[in-house]
Amino acid sequence: MTEFAQDHSKSPPPTGHTERLMRRFARASYAIIVLLVYVLASTALGLAFAPAIGMTRWMWSHSPNIPIWLQWPYYGFGLSLAFFVGGLSLLVVVPVYNFLLPTRVKPFKGGYYTLTAVPWFLHNALFYLVRFTFLPFVTLTPFGVWFLKAMGMKIGRHAFINTEIISDPQLITVGDDAALGGSVRIFAHYGGGGNLVVAPIFIGDRATIGAGACIMGDVVIGKNAVILPQSVVLPGSRVPDNETWGGIPARRITKEEMALIKLDIRGDVD
Repeated sequence: MTEFAQDHSKSPPPTGHTERLMRRFARASYAIIVLLVYVLASTALGLAFAPAIGMTRWMWSHSPNIPIWLQWPYYGFGLSLAFFVGGLSLLVVVPVYNFLLPTRVKPFKGGYYTLTAVPWFLHNALFYLVRFTFLPFVTLTPFGVWFLKAMGMKIGRHAFINTEIISDPQLITVGDDAALGGSVRIFAHYGGGGNLVVAPIFIGDRATIGAGACIMGDVVIGKNAVILPQSVVLPGSRVPDNETWGGIPARRITKEEMALIKLDIRGDVD
């Protein structure tokens, strides 16, 4: 096998000549797809920032009527306002692209460089366009929740989402009154051994995911369950209702053990 060869023994059979070429020339195919995504992202950014550019030009055209000592703050305000106008527009443009393009992600196990993985790649590429630019500015706001739902994430009533470190939103379900703490990392995929696994995540009603915890693909967290901060919930984990899990990797923490942990952190244990 060559340096870049992949084990496709677990991949779905090739669907045609294009699929076979893609698997044979994996790195070249990947490079072409990435370049096409860059072009696609440029069109999305262009559409999103068109209103901001129009607003900025209008403000610039009226700047001669402003006293010279106010022009610099005026320009600064205009540029800042343009950033937020463009960002909010991007929250609309990207879900439209996601709806129109072949981004319907399904559970998958196989090679990275297959046609079956393209919807997953494209869906995340569009999502990351917002995640790494504007999403941190609207996390914990109605705009952020609306965007996540528009990208396919299923979010229950009164759910608390205090993180933007998300991938694969189409495959994530968060129940009613569930809470995802700050900087929680949640992604419905994992890889290894030359293969990619895309599998859904389900977080039940009133579950609590502590700050900085990591939830990987193929995980089910039951109702009223608690994941302690900074824990790592590995693929395949099934957290029953009302249980507390913690650690790396996360495991069940009994009530007695949790009581001792609380005493320890309070300094009440000899």
